[in-house]
Amino acid sequence: MRVGHGFDTHRFSDDSDRPLILGGVRFEEVSGLVGHSDGDAVAHAVTDALLSAAGLGDIGVLFPDTDEKWAGADSIGLLADAVARLDEAGWGVVNADCTVVTEQPRIAPRRAEMESRLSAAVGAPVSVKGKRAEALGALGRGEGLACWAVALIERR
Repeated sequence: MRVGHGFDTHRFSDDSDRPLILGGVRFEEVSGLVGHSDGDAVAHAVTDALLSAAGLGDIGVLFPDTDEKWAGADSIGLLADAVARLDEAGWGVVNADCTVVTEQPRIAPRRAEMESRLSAAVGAPVSVKGKRAEALGALGRGEGLACWAVALIERR
């Protein structure tokens, strides 16, 4: 068994037409995140945790933001691709857990939906929880959000 840790952060976009996608779920009440793909920081953190655990690099190596191929990419698709790479390397996912630090949107009302989308892509349970930065720093001022994830994998 191996454990991996992932992290991602993005600032909120000034473009009110950019959708906010977190854990594969669209949130309407807040502008989206700046990013080369769809900016889904939750999916990115879980992807990095899985890749790290398997020793397969990270999201920036596999899906670089310098490659136009990944512009606007669906991050749940990138996560599924990473899981396929783990499978090819002989690893299976046991579970993953993600913490989202943001003032808004509130995560709890959409938690089950996010967990369902992420778990389907991963093929194992993925839990999500939201926390607030309590007005501390850029996250507390609502300038962006950050996500931390940990994943457990096992040799198949």
